[in-house]
Amino acid sequence: MDAHRDEYTVLMMCRVLNVSTSGYYKWLNAKDLIDSEVKEYKETIRRKIKKSYHESEGTYGSPRVHSDLVEWGFIISERTVGRIMQELGLRAIPEEKYVVTTDSDHAMPVYPNELKQQFTFEEPNTAWVADITYVWTLEGWVYLSTVMDLFSRKIVGWSMDSTMKKELPLKALNMAIQTRMPREGLIHHSDRGSQYCSTRYINVLDTNKIKISMSRKGNPYDNACIESFHATIKKEWIYRKRFTTREEAVRSINYYIGSFYNERRKHSTLGYLSPNNYERKYQTDTLNETLIS
Repeated sequence: MDAHRDEYTVLMMCRVLNVSTSGYYKWLNAKDLIDSEVKEYKETIRRKIKKSYHESEGTYGSPRVHSDLVEWGFIISERTVGRIMQELGLRAIPEEKYVVTTDSDHAMPVYPNELKQQFTFEEPNTAWVADITYVWTLEGWVYLSTVMDLFSRKIVGWSMDSTMKKELPLKALNMAIQTRMPREGLIHHSDRGSQYCSTRYINVLDTNKIKISMSRKGNPYDNACIESFHATIKKEWIYRKRFTTREEAVRSINYYIGSFYNERRKHSTLGYLSPNNYERKYQTDTLNETLIS
């Protein structure tokens, strides 16, 4: 019979332990209350883990989910988050193969590699990297051109079109220049593709006093960061969807870059801050240093 109801058993136990029955029941009620609070806390943790995972469109693994929980005020280890995610059947999307295709078979001038695989910078608008990738829809291909600031990994310029003409990366570059207004001496790095070697593209870089840098032939690591972004958007977003029209793909990719990737997606290289939050922190820290000095 249950100890709550068997008064004789309780009485005998209290005599053996030399405690009062009222004290025992008081302890028992407190224990039940604590057990209930622990159960509720664990359930809250599980809800928050699911919230973080689903708000990331299923792209977050345990490190980024753990970062969200810490940001929300919970004290929990990454290992525990990983175990609970496993219990809930939540896992980050696996890596997909990524194939890079570059049209570098042309007679236009190319430029030396000024970046030299340096991917970390202390200030924004010190070095940008650019590249082009492609997205399949039922209407045909959509080509995506992007420009990334290596300081924050933010996509500062992008454009999409049904063809991979020279205007495609030029629109992305102009967007980056108009929104960032970079100072003289910024490094712009790309592969040796004909679009980046075109007269119009080079003229825009020269006009804005931007230093031109290009990958060495046959070296896939020279432009690794922007290629990594294209792999990320494909595995996290594009490969999980079936675009009926090009317009649908364009809307979806605009949302991913502008609203999710730049604003919310946490980067391990940025201390699990999003690109925008990393830049906001930089601006705040710079302002505070100025005020102190």
